[in-house]
Amino acid sequence: MNTPKVAAIIPAAGLGVRMGFHKKQLLRLEGVPILVHTLRKFAACPAITEIWIAAPPENLAEIQEIVSKENPGKSVRVVAGGARRQDSVENCLRALSPDTDLVAVHDAVRPFVSPELISSVIEEAAKTGAAILGILSVDTVKQVERTRILGTIPRERIVLAQTPQVFRYEILLRAFDKAREEGFQTTDESSLVEHLGLEVTVVPGSARNIKITTPSDLELARFYLEQERHTPSEAAASSGAPASPARGRPAKTR
Repeated sequence: MNTPKVAAIIPAAGLGVRMGFHKKQLLRLEGVPILVHTLRKFAACPAITEIWIAAPPENLAEIQEIVSKENPGKSVRVVAGGARRQDSVENCLRALSPDTDLVAVHDAVRPFVSPELISSVIEEAAKTGAAILGILSVDTVKQVERTRILGTIPRERIVLAQTPQVFRYEILLRAFDKAREEGFQTTDESSLVEHLGLEVTVVPGSARNIKITTPSDLELARFYLEQERHTPSEAAASSGAPASPARGRPAKTR
């Protein structure tokens, strides 16, 4: 059996509104941009063939230089991102070669995903066509309308969505085509594929796979980075195990 060609897309064109308009992907952890920490995880994953980064147009040259200095050992291409995450991912997707088998989309500011987790969700998507990382919720989840509670969603029907989210190339392309035709907008690629009426499976993620979104996340990120540096094997092991939840998009399971 041939090894699948897997392209990783890292949308990194966000404005960082919740970080006080500091572009969080370029914020530094121990002197290294968060984007580079994330890039290193994908460069270290044997299942990844090539990496595409969607950058803010005004930072295109800067990010190209950062990647060049990093010299990750895999093909990394930087393209201009769009106004929304969905636009940025689509810009990369439409630049991929048609012989791409699988596409893994990952948040630029989730630098603590392990290569093992990346491989596990790729393996699942190769079987099913569409798979994401997700973790269980230990909090009670309420459905609301403004400040009024409409109901309580059973926790066993909820996972918090993480990335990477991995899909067969042709499935993701169809999902973006349909979204464009219908003006459908959402916050992750799984929602686009669900909109096609296709099933997406969930692979257990990790509480360490945090999305650095607010200033308070940086302190936890520094702690995790320190752990990785001093106990890399333990950090990788814990990243590959099912865990209690971190923040993510709640997704109903069937």
